Amino acid sequence: MEQLKTLVVEGDAKGSETRVQELLDQGVTATDIMQKALIPAMDKVGELFQSGEYYLPEMLVAAKAMQQGLKVLKPILAQGKAHSAGKAVIGTVKGDLHDIGKNLVGISLEGAGFEVIDLGADVAAEKFVVAVREHEPKVLGLSALLTTTMLGMREVITALTKAGLRQNVKVMVGGAPITQRFATEIGADYYGADSTSAKDYARTVQ
Repeated sequence: MEQLKTLVVEGDAKGSETRVQELLDQGVTATDIMQKALIPAMDKVGELFQSGEYYLPEMLVAAKAMQQGLKVLKPILAQGKAHSAGKAVIGTVKGDLHDIGKNLVGISLEGAGFEVIDLGADVAAEKFVVAVREHEPKVLGLSALLTTTMLGMREVITALTKAGLRQNVKVMVGGAPITQRFATEIGADYYGADSTSAKDYARTVQ
């Protein structure tokens, strides 16, 4: 397990994939591999990122290693043999095509054991509503990088309210122009300054 954690933190994608398969062959459960290796590894990567020891390139490389390991586990996870932290729907709001921040949040959530439904970029409010109704996620993550599109977050929250779904999901918002004050004004549940803090909040949602 420690070897797998190290491989992920160091960004060895091929080594991570191989090690996950070796652990499965040895009889280690998918749940244990997730809970005792992949999730702690991404927690460590998040700590290194927040402390300034890792930058975006290192985080993306580590995330790739985690995803390669997770690829081996996904068939087992799909069979319901491993515990999931819950579902999370994420997307960049309508009119905004930026997705790096949104992708990092998705990677962090996936690394924390969430089933992530990524709607992509330039997503209309109605599409978020449909996804929340269909998937019943614990959290909904909204991203925007432009000041001209950030008001789209308010539209999504309003649409959820009109659809009678607002109380069913916690809404997280983030992106370069977003502030705690703005998040409070539009009625979001959480403002995340980075992907690690967003993941940490999502873990607290029951």
